Amino acid sequence: MKEVIVLIGNYGSGKTELALNFAFRAARQGKKVELLDLDMVNTYFRLTDRANLVKSHEIRLVSPNFVHSSVETLSLPAEVASAFALDWDTVIFDVGGDPAGATALGRYKEDFDALPEGSLTVLNVVNTRRPMAGTPAKLVRLMRDMGRPSRQAVSGFINNTNLARLARPEDLRYGYEVIREASIASGVPVLYTTGRPDLLETFLSEGHDPAFIGEPMAIETFMHRDWETFTKEGL
Repeated sequence: MKEVIVLIGNYGSGKTELALNFAFRAARQGKKVELLDLDMVNTYFRLTDRANLVKSHEIRLVSPNFVHSSVETLSLPAEVASAFALDWDTVIFDVGGDPAGATALGRYKEDFDALPEGSLTVLNVVNTRRPMAGTPAKLVRLMRDMGRPSRQAVSGFINNTNLARLARPEDLRYGYEVIREASIASGVPVLYTTGRPDLLETFLSEGHDPAFIGEPMAIETFMHRDWETFTKEGL
């Protein structure tokens, strides 16, 4: 059965990073993967920046029209229909990080509704170090605000709390506490906790409730900011 993963979340939550990690993990398992960039809001930090890397894993990438051009208004390509029409094993959607961005997802509600039961997972990626997701109340409100225009119910949370290269185990710990309260308040389960392997190992050794951790998923960092790439190349 086709597996369809939709990643939503606020700015800086790490959706694009996780979209790549989910896609590469599926590709390593020998699956046919399509990755769709539906981020119509953030034109700076997007999947298309890593198009060559994606193609090197034999993953098909679908991006908005006019991306990386001088045209500021993006539009969704007709190729989005391939996610539903073609025989992929895994399809991953990276969706814009606010209600306006989530609207791009809502236009495909009928296609999502036609999927076999159990094949769709909508994951709310959370980085509680970002201002809009720093408390359980803010997190639940943001999730509901994105849920209306996306026309999809969230299946579960991903705790992806970090401060980029400055991330520490206490970041995941803080995210765990906030997301646990949001999960209890909303009834939405925590399905994944993600982070650098060393941070994740330390966090998991602390004995937190597995019910609010979900599946631990160590991730690699692919979406380096320009200054990080420059620094690495200069070393």
